[in-house]
Amino acid sequence: QVQLVESGGGLVQAGGSLRLSCAASGSFFRLNSMGWYRQAPGKQRELVAAITSDGSTNSADSVKGRFTISRDNAKNAVYLTLNSLKPEDTAVYYCKVAVVYIRSTDYWGQGTQVTVSS
Repeated sequence: QVQLVESGGGLVQAGGSLRLSCAASGSFFRLNSMGWYRQAPGKQRELVAAITSDGSTNSADSVKGRFTISRDNAKNAVYLTLNSLKPEDTAVYYCKVAVVYIRSTDYWGQGTQVTVSS
């Protein structure tokens, strides 16, 4: 069984910053790709940024230059640093991790609310 625990969301003014964390625990061999998604009210969940096991990253055009994804393999954790936040960044942010035990399985975090006020 694998658990993902997210933290770091909150209410921030436009232009502010936040750092989201997602830590994996449980029984697994290794973690492959890790990513952050978000879902705003009335919208579909979308990819924000992802990072592979060797550190390669990709991110949505809407957050390029503002958000940074990183990971700490020793802590089984992935982070998302959000800078220059805009009201349109308001959403529930979810981490997703590809966990390898016998085979690779995707796990989702519980979600953390990010609210950006104008």
